[in-house]
Amino acid sequence: MGTKTSYGYRTLKRLGFNYSEEEYGNVTFLQIVKKVYMTYRNNFLLKFGMESWLLSPFLPRKLRPMILKSVGCHIGKDIFVGDHVKIDSGHADMITVEDHAHIAGGVRILCHQRNLHNYYVGDDYAKLGYVIKPVILKKGCLVGMESFVMPGVTIGEGAIVGAGSLVTRDIPAWTIATGRPAKVVKQIPKREG
Repeated sequence: MGTKTSYGYRTLKRLGFNYSEEEYGNVTFLQIVKKVYMTYRNNFLLKFGMESWLLSPFLPRKLRPMILKSVGCHIGKDIFVGDHVKIDSGHADMITVEDHAHIAGGVRILCHQRNLHNYYVGDDYAKLGYVIKPVILKKGCLVGMESFVMPGVTIGEGAIVGAGSLVTRDIPAWTIATGRPAKVVKQIPKREG
């Protein structure tokens, strides 16, 4: 590794971070400071802006979508965001929520997780790299209360994810999926008429 790589990695170690050298070895101290600042700023906006009881009548359709947009999410028109929704604030720019989508209370949207593909007995979990992938909530979909949406998932147009689900794979348009992991349990029919 070069001097720049070693310095960034050593700085992270001195600050108490235990990140994978492969992913964080090529950062500068200034990049670390900027990332930390943005993470704290975004977390402050998300925590206090999203949960204000004083502004609660305006939160689900006006203020919460604006806050998600201000921290970097790509937000469509007329979306609904319930209370206690948590997003991957460090990767907010990788989250897209299209028009008329609904995110119910307590949902968590993650864009990164540890990469377990090369994890074996005796390995150090803290040295594993990350899988970082975008999340897309298509037009008119609903993510039910207390569900988790994992990295790389697209929830299709008009799809419904049942409460408490763990979404690890794409959910096709106009289906209902539920469970841990979420599986399609019903195709939504076309209106006859």
